Amino acid sequence: MAIRVFVLLLLFLSSAKLNFALYEDQVGIMDWHQQYIGKVKHAVFHTQKAGRKRVVVSTEENVIASLDLRRGDIFWRLVLGPNDAVDEIEVALGKYVITLSSEGSILRAWNLPDGQMVWESFLQGSSLSKSLLSIQTNVKVGKDNVILVFSKGFLRAVSSIDGEVLWEKDFSDKSLEVKNVIQPQSDIIYVMGFASSSQFNIYQINPKNGELQKHSTAAFPGGISGELTSISGDTLVALDATRSKLVSITIQNGEINIQKTHISDLLVDSSGLAIILPSKLDGMVALKINAFTVFVSLNSEGKMAIVDSFNQPTVVSDALSIAEGGQAFAVVQHEGSKIHIMVKSGHDWNVNLVKDNTEMDPQRGLIQKVFINNYIRTDRSHGFRALIVMEDHSLLLVQQGEIVWSREDGLASIVDVTTSELPVEKDGVSVKKVEHSLFEWLKGHMLKLKGTLMLASSEDVIAIQAMRLKSSEKIKMTRDHNGFRKLLIVLTKAGKLLALHTGDGHVVWSLLLTSLHKSATCQNPTGLNIYQWQVPHHHAMDENPSILVVGRCGITVNSSGFLSFVDAYTGRKINSVGFFHSISQVLPLPYTDSTEQRLHLIIDTNGFSHLYPRNREAIGIFQNEFSNMYWYSVEANNGIIKGHVIKGKCNLEVEDEYCFNSEHLWSVLFPLESEKIITTTTRKLNEVVHTQAKAIGDHDVMYKYISKNLIFVATVSPKASGDIGSSTPEESGLVVYLIDTVTGRILHRMTHPGSQGPVHAVFSENWVVYHYFNLRAHRYEMSVIEIYDQSRADNKDVLKLVLGKHNLSAPISSYSRPEIITKSQTYFFTHTVKAIAVTSTAKGITSKQLLVGTIGDQVLALDKRFLDPRRTVNPTQSEKEEGILPLTDSLPIIPESYVSHALKVEGLKGIVTVPAKLESTTLVFTYGVDLFYTRLAPSKTYDSLTEDFSYALLLITIVALIAAIFVTWILSERKELQEKWR
Repeated sequence: MAIRVFVLLLLFLSSAKLNFALYEDQVGIMDWHQQYIGKVKHAVFHTQKAGRKRVVVSTEENVIASLDLRRGDIFWRLVLGPNDAVDEIEVALGKYVITLSSEGSILRAWNLPDGQMVWESFLQGSSLSKSLLSIQTNVKVGKDNVILVFSKGFLRAVSSIDGEVLWEKDFSDKSLEVKNVIQPQSDIIYVMGFASSSQFNIYQINPKNGELQKHSTAAFPGGISGELTSISGDTLVALDATRSKLVSITIQNGEINIQKTHISDLLVDSSGLAIILPSKLDGMVALKINAFTVFVSLNSEGKMAIVDSFNQPTVVSDALSIAEGGQAFAVVQHEGSKIHIMVKSGHDWNVNLVKDNTEMDPQRGLIQKVFINNYIRTDRSHGFRALIVMEDHSLLLVQQGEIVWSREDGLASIVDVTTSELPVEKDGVSVKKVEHSLFEWLKGHMLKLKGTLMLASSEDVIAIQAMRLKSSEKIKMTRDHNGFRKLLIVLTKAGKLLALHTGDGHVVWSLLLTSLHKSATCQNPTGLNIYQWQVPHHHAMDENPSILVVGRCGITVNSSGFLSFVDAYTGRKINSVGFFHSISQVLPLPYTDSTEQRLHLIIDTNGFSHLYPRNREAIGIFQNEFSNMYWYSVEANNGIIKGHVIKGKCNLEVEDEYCFNSEHLWSVLFPLESEKIITTTTRKLNEVVHTQAKAIGDHDVMYKYISKNLIFVATVSPKASGDIGSSTPEESGLVVYLIDTVTGRILHRMTHPGSQGPVHAVFSENWVVYHYFNLRAHRYEMSVIEIYDQSRADNKDVLKLVLGKHNLSAPISSYSRPEIITKSQTYFFTHTVKAIAVTSTAKGITSKQLLVGTIGDQVLALDKRFLDPRRTVNPTQSEKEEGILPLTDSLPIIPESYVSHALKVEGLKGIVTVPAKLESTTLVFTYGVDLFYTRLAPSKTYDSLTEDFSYALLLITIVALIAAIFVTWILSERKELQEKWR
């Protein structure tokens, strides 16, 4: 009887576990998703009506977004294509967001509440010109409000209701470089520009029908420098070509009056070149001269005078219309760790409507842009809020001297990623902490038990989800035994380093590198890559790991480079080196010194190799090994791949013992008239291969050709190097190569006639998978090449293996001609690919999966077995036992295989995989405009229990089992005693 009761209890518990499926509470346990927008270029506030107060922005990442002014959250967001940059943005009729993009060729209207597209107009034109957008509320054609657009050499009036072009005026055939379009009155439009460097032109246009009413010209020797800025309805200001004079242009009844004023007459110390700041002010212009920001006013007689000047970094907003025809604008100064915000009246400089001081994190850098918006306070006075864009691309809203919210939008432009382990947990904890942890553990498992038994209330379900999302173990700042907790260290386009915790993606520390600041000595600093510099092992756990940041002072390869060394735990800058030689390549070497600093070889554009760290121990290690140092360079534009070897010290005028010369070993030349290099890829340096042998179904063994010296190269015909469809199948062709980088020997070559790029490839172990477009089939394809070492498979003499004479025990040399065989196969693939990667695990035992970033900005996990070149239509029984799948012409897309689930990583750029300590698990980080992180187990979690495993249920089962055994034993004893009494 007791056994029956126990069996029924077990069946009830097991069925309860199977029937309880609360998918929502699992969201965010092993993954996280963060949404960003990028550095803001334009911002338009919408706060007039009751309801949601918002600001609509466009960014450098081609994002249009509506943000909540109260919290900074995203109401809606649109990510345009990579070549669809937003030129201008405005709000029309209080309900449409109007955007002009693609160099003025596309005009769109979006619904303000939800971001849905209302209409789209394509503005044709052949000439390149400045793009201008203006929403006219006082001009109507019929009952329709007019949007004025100048682009592609045409001035157009566009309907704000349906996007229809009402009229257009062609200026492309007048050889006119249009500088500005203004509308001083409701019945006049002025189009201004230079027909040559010495003739200024004004065209007066009728806004009703686009007819030319008047054309005026004026001699202007030398022309202007920069933009033509409007400071009133009939007055514009510019700098002359020498940037030493301010030029005011006044238009009265279509007549042009030009006056010039020397800046030296206004400002005594004016030795530098002046720049007009891009701020639209009324009756005033802001100039930047050296470190000074100068405000110059223009009176009714055309006389210029300095109103004020500042010697601190200063940013000026556009003028904002407020009640009763007044205007206001913001002047924001940065001084130390504080910013000073002054909102001044447009009619009286001495009137400060607002004057606040705000503390600012120094790691955000200087202020780049500011946009202001006004609101009515309870006392009916004007209040102002400032939307500030910082140097690190972060976005802040400041109101009444306080930061209301901030967004770390620099994470939308990640350049490179590396990882770092967290510190080891220190021994010894307080009794109070242990008791608290034990209480929380018991409380959590009791809640899980209630959920398993379907006894949890709605409050309990919320508590379970909150507990999982905010687990102290998940966001702990120490290592875990499974290796799930790590730091993701990212370098952004703004030159900022940020460390993200893999638990929930929060920022642990951030550092804005001073070496990546724009300065007089470095006008275009560029961050290139980050590398692991120092990784202490078990005998030096007290030392913090550090990373190396490589940058360049300029956008060309010949620009001088610099290095920065940063503590991976604290974000503290340890040291920096620069400006020195150029940086062409950075080669991490497989050697470390006694302090665990990894040796790096930096190759400059002259072919010299520079060793870091620069110490005697490092140079001693390097000199012992440099005879085996080989490297290659790719000159894609010239169609050449070259191999090099280190040969002795450099012969320079200034002796440098850490500089080494190189010798050119080999070259592979691709004929430029038929092949153009578009893709190269190699294996990861830290990839672990578990075994070289691969057992196949007929009990035979194939040996993988494992070499870190292989490079995959893809070339296309020059006519097929453009976009898909730019060439015919007969003109197109894709050729792929596998080349040994030590000898330059081509190990394998394969052609794909009628195919073209872009080619995305991944190289792992002995195989490479690449994705391209087949013009003949009008479909994307994926091909796989696997390389096997035939010389190792032929000789299987066990006696020779024991005696050490077997070829498996012989050292491998790239100079010995390999006996290899290749197997390849091609499959159709339905998706366009943005990025491709492969999973990596600690020991390389777990099966591989391809991680494909699709055109839909999602990540698809594709089992490597689908890309096995040994697949056949009818596999044999032994092949089936081996796990070989039947051959199909296309790769299956299984909805459950999307790693990112229903989430999208907008603007997806790259996928990074990192092995965990647990062999079954790999960590996946995907970045673009958004960030996404998850844990992936390609062969399931065969070596651990899941996180939602119910220990409480296991404990109850064990207790019930013990109780059942005890009850059964008592009943058995009683039954036995009763039988003896009979």
